[in-house]
Amino acid sequence: MERIEIPRIMIAAASSGSGKTTVTCALLQAFLNRGLRLASFKSGPDYIDPMFHSEILGVKSRNLDLFLTDEETVKYLFVKNTKGADLAVMEGVMGYYDGLAGKSTDASSYDLARKTETPVILVADCKGVSVSAAALIKGFLELRPDHGIRGVILNRIPPALYKELKSFIETELSVEVVGYFPEMKDCRLESRHLGLVTAKEIENLMGIAEKLAAQAESSVDLNRILAIAKEAAAIGCHVPEGIKKVKDRASNSPGESASGEKKRIPRIAVAMDKAFCFYYQDNLDLLEELGAGIVPFSPLEDRELPEDIQGLILGGGYPELYLKQLSANATMLRSVKEAIDAGIPCIAECGGFMYLHQSVRDKDGRRYEMAGAIKGESFPTPGLARFGYVTLTALEDNLLCRKGAVLRGHEFHYWDSNNTGSGFYGRKPLRDDGWHCIVTERNLWAGYPHIHFYSNVEAAVEFVRRASEAG
Repeated sequence: MERIEIPRIMIAAASSGSGKTTVTCALLQAFLNRGLRLASFKSGPDYIDPMFHSEILGVKSRNLDLFLTDEETVKYLFVKNTKGADLAVMEGVMGYYDGLAGKSTDASSYDLARKTETPVILVADCKGVSVSAAALIKGFLELRPDHGIRGVILNRIPPALYKELKSFIETELSVEVVGYFPEMKDCRLESRHLGLVTAKEIENLMGIAEKLAAQAESSVDLNRILAIAKEAAAIGCHVPEGIKKVKDRASNSPGESASGEKKRIPRIAVAMDKAFCFYYQDNLDLLEELGAGIVPFSPLEDRELPEDIQGLILGGGYPELYLKQLSANATMLRSVKEAIDAGIPCIAECGGFMYLHQSVRDKDGRRYEMAGAIKGESFPTPGLARFGYVTLTALEDNLLCRKGAVLRGHEFHYWDSNNTGSGFYGRKPLRDDGWHCIVTERNLWAGYPHIHFYSNVEAAVEFVRRASEAG
């Protein structure tokens, strides 16, 4: 196994809402301003936080998830996506120790930091507290002996209080305080029901990022953080055998035959706009590595699907915010349905799944006509529906896999459907409850779960194969 030197840190916190994303964006912009080449990652299945990282860096941020993929694959993806970087920054998820089913540290930020041997900077929210922040930090240091926490950033603290509190914490606890952020109301990132609003929706995001970076230069010991990052142990990594076999096969299909003869590259149309923007970048990269071409389009703005496509992906996002506009674009709705009816292989997740229904109701009960490729209606619910990680077992042969195959994903949605499908059986980790899901008609794989191809790379292979045979 090769061991590779990659300077890296994780920004974690005691809970959601502590300021992880704000601090991470501040550090990314500050280090970028210093001329460093950066790679960024988000722990867990979150789609929105990586958008902020990507907007700042100008390159795609990635997810690292120890439920969706195994440890070996996480390390492979991390190393693969840090090539050429001077520094890798991971943003944690929820509270540092919060893992599967609310009763385990598995797949937590702590789990990711431990298995990748990544030093951790803990963000402590000091709004409304002073010395009590030390008690909070002490708890995180003492819960696990291998906590990996190397520094603390105090967030939302009055500057006049910082020196005294820093001295108190460093005297009482075996951890150093590497800086602080004051309350910065003009840099606050707005939220909605799925978390933060997307990066594209914030008019002055780069201005906010520069303000945060300036504050970081002023009140955070960036040199010390870099030093901590450089102390990270070399990370062991190799290409997992299953991934190696798949990518070896891809050299012969569909891109190039064994004789060197060029084969047709299947063009896969991927919905990408304000309504459909939730994708794992590693999923899209894998499709390209397997020989497919990615063709972005907008169900909001374009009148019809791109020409000469052999596959279609409708990802998640916020279609519920744009129902009137989506419904009014009748030519696109017709184009999507005709493509599916014609046999084009289609993956539709969450928002994309809603878009394929006959109709979607908004929160006020208004009904909007959609593509009609799936019988039924999507409708709002009082709270989260089937929230969390899910293991999906195929109950029949389908577009992506054979009966009995397993895919992993997650669900996070406030809309439900009267036709969630029955091609798979979904089960939450560490729990006994389960449910039928996924519409698997003909050339269609559609449902609320978001899947990660690296949970079963053969699913991506099968999708590209089916696309190469279509049209």
